[in-house]
Amino acid sequence: MPPGFVENLYVFLLAGFLGFEVIRRVSPLLHTPLMALTNALDAIVVVAAIIIAARPGSTLTLVLGAIAVAAAFSNMVGGFLITDRMLRMFKLSGRKKP
Repeated sequence: MPPGFVENLYVFLLAGFLGFEVIRRVSPLLHTPLMALTNALDAIVVVAAIIIAARPGSTLTLVLGAIAVAAAFSNMVGGFLITDRMLRMFKLSGRKKP
């Protein structure tokens, strides 16, 4: 095992659990702003995944980096599409403001 693997795994699991608990308790009114924030974070993840995939290393690193880029990019695009659809639902259709 590489040095620091257990510590990194511990941080990953703790972050996943904490993120799940925070997202689960979000009010439905805050869902759209939260989606916009997570889309911005997904964009940062895409950049980080590209950097990791471009680093010289083993074939496993390259494959995992490419999978990370594809997963983060599809998550980001899907999030933007869902947020856009939700925001269109709140627009007034055909009515002008006085």
